Amino acid sequence: MSVQTTIKRLTAPDITARKGIDPIVSLTAYHAHTAAIADPHVDFLLVGDSLGMVMHGFESTLPVPLDLMIMHGRAVMRGAKRALVVVDMPFGSYEESPAQAFRNAARVVKETECGAIKLEGGRRMAETIRFLSERGIPVMAHVGLTPQSINVLGGFKTQGRTRDQWAAIEEDARVVAEAGAFAVVLEALAEPLAAKITGEIAIPTIGIGASAACDGQILVMEDMLGLSPRVPKFVKEFGAVGKAIEKAITAYAAEVKARNFPEPRHTYDVKD
Repeated sequence: MSVQTTIKRLTAPDITARKGIDPIVSLTAYHAHTAAIADPHVDFLLVGDSLGMVMHGFESTLPVPLDLMIMHGRAVMRGAKRALVVVDMPFGSYEESPAQAFRNAARVVKETECGAIKLEGGRRMAETIRFLSERGIPVMAHVGLTPQSINVLGGFKTQGRTRDQWAAIEEDARVVAEAGAFAVVLEALAEPLAAKITGEIAIPTIGIGASAACDGQILVMEDMLGLSPRVPKFVKEFGAVGKAIEKAITAYAAEVKARNFPEPRHTYDVKD
């Protein structure tokens, strides 16, 4: 008689419970096969709206539609069996009102079966975070550099470089935690500020270009693998996949030009 092992998927409360214990490991994922590879090694996978830049060639995350996030979210859920899957809410899908946010977030959860959503913003999104959390949708917050506000911020710039900026960012993190977020991404924050926030709030902080004192880290998988054409300065490349792909394609092209085709595995009778 065969014995089947059921893999228990991590949940938002599991991530919250890791505060101050073991570092939380996370990566972005956009398709099923890379999600399956990463799944045994990470605590959560983020289907980030960064897919607009990484996979679809947009200059920013702003053009990404909700339907595209849902499509990629479904793919990642097919590949990941253990990790919590979090799906980004794209620009324009949640800012108008808590009701709009719930309507679209509920659609994401129903159609992808993901375990949580992520949205950007601090104080201005506190009411929405509370509204969603109270209605059964776990929310990961995101403060500091918020890419969907890039036109207001004036570029991808480190936040909190001067101490006069700290109070507002600290309040953003405190308020989203109090509103019910189960974790918060701290992006491109000055290291001492990110460390200070991590010590002050009760939910895990997930750093990206922030402090090693954060409760965990997330990177864009393609950046970490050396596959992206533009990699942020703070990213350590753990692989050279882009160069390996280029080398393989160059070798393939040379063989095709030399007519060094592989022998067919099957022969077909030619009929007169």
